[in-house]
Parts: sequence; structure tokens; C-alpha cells
Amino acid sequence: MRLTQGSWKEHAMSFEDKEAELGLLFGRMQKAPEDWGEVYEQIRQKLNELKAYGMPLPEDLVEFERDLEAEFAAEKEDNDRRGRMDKVIEDSAKS
Repeated sequence: MRLTQGSWKEHAMSFEDKEAELGLLFGRMQKAPEDWGEVYEQIRQKLNELKAYGMPLPEDLVEFERDLEAEFAAEKEDNDRRGRMDKVIEDSAKS
């Protein structure tokens, strides 16, 4: 796809808009860290939109996305482990 000067400006503005939206989402994470799950999904969506523009993402955002994915995977694993432990405790208490 070849961008004309006008479409390039529009493309750049859209990219800047997405970056601004990301900034707002990071602000929400900072103010309400307990609501990371919802904000995380929105951040992933914005990052995917930026990738769709074909422009490289800043390395700190790429690393942030990886770290956040690891956090949620660890949290899920912890929840699964707690569930298994709770089941053993509950089953043992019935005996």
C-alpha cells in the first residue's frame, strides 16, 4: 500500500491517537491496579492496532506486554493451585 502525503499524515495521526489511548490506559492501571485484567485486555487491543499500522512498537511496550502476560499466567496458575488445595482441604474435612 502506497501512502500519499495526505494519507501518511492521517496514518501518523491515527498512530499518535493509539499512543495517546495507551497513555490513558496506563494511567488507569496506575490509579486502579486491582482492575488490571480489563485494562490489560484493552492495552493488548491497542498494541495490536498499532502493530496493524505496520510500525514497530517501542521495545519497552513489547517488554511490558510480555511481562504482563507472564503476570497473568502466574496469577492463573496460583488460582488453579489454590483451587486444588482448597478441594483437598474440603474433602479431607468431610472425612
